[in-house]
Amino acid sequence: MPTTTQASVRMLAFLHAYRRDRGLPASVAVTVPAEGFTAAALAESLELPLDRIEGLFLNARLVGLEAIVHPGDRVAFLPHGTPATHPAFFGRTGIEAPAPV
Repeated sequence: MPTTTQASVRMLAFLHAYRRDRGLPASVAVTVPAEGFTAAALAESLELPLDRIEGLFLNARLVGLEAIVHPGDRVAFLPHGTPATHPAFFGRTGIEAPAPV
């Protein structure tokens, strides 16, 4: 059985327009190393403005930029002000806080 090495990535709302205005696709497949990398590193590689990202859906879970993206994952970046990021849509958890160090 072949091993998946890519993740599916979409940019939503403002980030969708941001990419399209630059002649870039708003949905892409990216190669991900087996150990994965942070969503922040992925956003930077896609030339997304980190200061405009509130969080992302990672396999249908709302998480922050510190989350690790692995091969086979589905990612959708969300800008600030996107109503779906409000905790009312996800119960009390909302965007997950980073794990204590």
